[in-house]
Amino acid sequence: MKFLAIIPARYASSRFPGKPLADIDGKPMIQRVYERVAQLYDCCCVATDDERIEAAVKAFGGKVVMTSTEHKSGTDRCAEALDKFEAESGEQFDVVVNVQGDEPFVSHEHLTKIREAFDDAGTQIATLVKKFTPGENIFNPNSPKVVTSAAGYALYFSRATIPYLRNEEQGEWQYKHDYFKHIGLYAYRCEVLRQITKLPMGILEKAESLEQLRWLENGYRIKALETTAETIAVDTPEDLQEVLKKIRQGEAKVGF
Repeated sequence: MKFLAIIPARYASSRFPGKPLADIDGKPMIQRVYERVAQLYDCCCVATDDERIEAAVKAFGGKVVMTSTEHKSGTDRCAEALDKFEAESGEQFDVVVNVQGDEPFVSHEHLTKIREAFDDAGTQIATLVKKFTPGENIFNPNSPKVVTSAAGYALYFSRATIPYLRNEEQGEWQYKHDYFKHIGLYAYRCEVLRQITKLPMGILEKAESLEQLRWLENGYRIKALETTAETIAVDTPEDLQEVLKKIRQGEAKVGF
């Protein structure tokens, strides 16, 4: 089975313009992500809509595909990049792994586990979930929650705290039940990726602003594998300063 890891990267982030080029210990963030992914995947590329990012990737010897400026999600950008990369390389792939371009310390565990999901021939789409720790806020709407079936498939994703514990005080919920947050790493069989990017936005996606609900609403199954590794995402300049602080203090490592 052949995997293609694609790292979508936009320049025009509303909260952090030029984020993929932000310097992290002497290298642009997109390079940090690319080098970690390349350690585990023979084929990987950056999918961007900006010539500055394209130039930066080429400068460190990475592979890059230019895509439309009109994409509304990283999934849509991955679908276009897949077609272009296959056409340019002459290779055919079975699975695309969509790696977030703002996680310069994406873990070995995440990248390995998402690939292992496709050992099961029935897996169409895979993602990761992590148990909330006692110190985390399960009521934060910016941290989507997920509930799964006994077989490990996602039943629903929500910004609300699910499940609702009837007859329990909300302050006790986290101690009475294991809640899981969604880790935004996806992988898709190539034919499924091409199909889901042609679907119209669904009612549930509009309500929650979570694109994966479009897939569930249309009958696709999402395998949700549990991970114990945390993510360190950079969404704002303040996040970047926290990452640099962690590096200085030895809490974040630039290598695996």
